Amino acid sequence: MKRWTWPAVVAVFFLLAAVLVGCSGGANSNAQPAKKEEPKTEQAAFPVTVKDGLGEDVTIKAEPKKIVSLIPSNTEIAYALGLGDKIVGVSDFDNYPEDVKTKTKIGGMEFNVEKIISLKPDLVLAHASSAHNSRDGLKQLKDAGITVLVVNDAKSFDDVYASIELIGKATGASDKAKQVIDEMKEKLAQIQEKAKQIPADKQANVWIEVSPPPQLYTAGKGTFMDEMLQVISAKNVAGSLEGWPMVTEEKAVAYKPDVIITTYGGAKQVFARAAWKDVPAVKNKRVYDVNTDLVSRPGPRLVEGVEELAKAVYPDVFK
Repeated sequence: MKRWTWPAVVAVFFLLAAVLVGCSGGANSNAQPAKKEEPKTEQAAFPVTVKDGLGEDVTIKAEPKKIVSLIPSNTEIAYALGLGDKIVGVSDFDNYPEDVKTKTKIGGMEFNVEKIISLKPDLVLAHASSAHNSRDGLKQLKDAGITVLVVNDAKSFDDVYASIELIGKATGASDKAKQVIDEMKEKLAQIQEKAKQIPADKQANVWIEVSPPPQLYTAGKGTFMDEMLQVISAKNVAGSLEGWPMVTEEKAVAYKPDVIITTYGGAKQVFARAAWKDVPAVKNKRVYDVNTDLVSRPGPRLVEGVEELAKAVYPDVFK
């Protein structure tokens, strides 16, 4: 009897394995490779409890299907989160996006409680900036069984991120909220990085004018516009003042700004002021109007406002 040597055994083993694999492949020659399983999107769990802009716990029992927004910033956030189809009512001041023109108007600072109730919303997005003055109306909505969420009064980019996160969590759009916030942060970082090339001695002194004389108001520290100027490496000449202070013309002129930005379309007015003719910004024709909604409305478009400011103040850098 012929003995099998160990190398021969190994060779036969691999030969048999190859034949088996070949037969297996031949039997399934038309089989498609297994598809890579797509990651599953996390589904929002309801009921969900969130802490609103007044520090109160609000429970949303089920994913909202019909939403009323009482202020434009809430509306813009909702649309950015893909909730436009769920919006059934907006304020008289809403103007963006274009689709808001098709929505039912529910009033301005004093909203129409009866009209809101008639829309049968699951959720009303109120705002901390007006919640105190609207206390009675909001109570009537709650008494009618409508969930009211008071969104925080944002005064910085971080506050806006918190607003977006809050609305996202309350509506089952947390994933989209994170995406919107990440995109805003990334774009802001890109602008800031580009602004770093501006030397300290070349940074512009900027006067922000939010209303003309005789009630001349500007933007001080603790405002979006002050934060925006910091992002683009510009100096706010009124940066030592708090909030939205009223300033005399004499003081404004004494700041001698290199650039003047108006948020109400008042550039022509500034050029026409005799007392301002020697201000560097006026002499060098560097007075610009910017879209007030982009630089003051606490929503996703604030980054566009930063870009608009950057292009006005540093046109050579931000072309």
